[in-house]
Amino acid sequence: MNTQATPAAPEAATARRQGPAAAPSIDVHHQIVVVGGGTAGITVAARLGKALKHPDVAVVEPSEAHYYQPMWTLVGAGVFPKERSMRSEASVMPRQATWIKDRVAAIDPDARIVTLEGGKRVGYDYLVVAPGIQIDWGAVKGLPDALGTDGVCSIYDYRQAERTWQMIQDFEGGEAVFTSPSTPIKCGGAPQKIMYLADDAWRKTGVRKRARLTFATAGSVIFGVKGFRETLQRVVERKDIHPRFKHDLIEIRPETKEAVFRVLGEEGKTVLLPYDFLHVSPPMSAPDFIKRSKLAYQEGDLKGWLKVDKHTLQHLDYPNVFGAGDVAGLPTAKTGAAVRKQAPVLVRNLLAVMSGKRLGSEAAAYDGYSSCPLLTGYGKMVLAEFAYGNEPAPSLPIDTTKERYSMYLLKLYGLPFLYWNLMLKGRA
Repeated sequence: MNTQATPAAPEAATARRQGPAAAPSIDVHHQIVVVGGGTAGITVAARLGKALKHPDVAVVEPSEAHYYQPMWTLVGAGVFPKERSMRSEASVMPRQATWIKDRVAAIDPDARIVTLEGGKRVGYDYLVVAPGIQIDWGAVKGLPDALGTDGVCSIYDYRQAERTWQMIQDFEGGEAVFTSPSTPIKCGGAPQKIMYLADDAWRKTGVRKRARLTFATAGSVIFGVKGFRETLQRVVERKDIHPRFKHDLIEIRPETKEAVFRVLGEEGKTVLLPYDFLHVSPPMSAPDFIKRSKLAYQEGDLKGWLKVDKHTLQHLDYPNVFGAGDVAGLPTAKTGAAVRKQAPVLVRNLLAVMSGKRLGSEAAAYDGYSSCPLLTGYGKMVLAEFAYGNEPAPSLPIDTTKERYSMYLLKLYGLPFLYWNLMLKGRA
């Protein structure tokens, strides 16, 4: 993604949008409405609940279950059962927040109304947009019907992660293909992580000597941050994995067990790869109701993603709207680690706006920090930490470009504890 500009809104437009809301009828009103009860939404709502003396915060979230999705790589590799990644949404909902159990159909930022699929219209003074990311299974022809059958799997789904492990165990050799799409995705390192773990699993059972592993990625390099890229290149060589760069999956033909890729940069060129095992990391995008709204970028590389300032996380056109998490059009990786750094910045700046301040040079600033715990096998991990511009942003006093068992333990136990007990409670 390109780094977005931060134009100042015209004074007249700013004054108009900060004035009294228009008169359309609403069914309920809250001072702050948070769209999304996933990682970003719950983390922000928890922090607001602690910061406000009399919080009037509503969280719009339809799901009864909350998932720690970074664990699905480990589920797909047989380390943990899928149930370990799930808790009830009620158990993570901040007690100070009002939970609205419905899906968002539309957002009208001019009228300050969130319309729900059930028909209710929720008014707000301030809006936090954090609905996460949409997985577009149907963007790959043949994928929805093929998924979960005859060697086609994906860790990007609660139930499919478990099936991935079953398919890894059932694989008897042949062509194993792992894909990564041309769109932004959550946890961009996951397509590689499951590949490295599958390689280890097949070596333990002796299947690996009868298999050829291909990493077909739309990217042009194995990883964007130099120090970690060098480590992963050595991992790929050690494991005898064959990368195919600029290969974007567009179709699966299960009847012939072929995957069709368009070659980026070579108009009209496609490549057929046979497979016996195919792990698909699907294309993703902002939720449709965001893409349809005035809150999204309407053109350019960030088209469809939430239009927020990359440092303050305030919307570039609507000063009473903020955004965080995977939906945000930010030039950094979409991870839970990014949310952990975004949430305190968003809350501090939202509180400043609520107190009548206009964000300026003293605003809290997000530097683009994200991290990717890159599992390179069972018992091995490198921890990639970086900020805007793919600049390294280490937080530990050790060289995390090296594969370490300690980092593997951090992934298995430390990060889930941080997530459930500190981050979602607004403490970290």
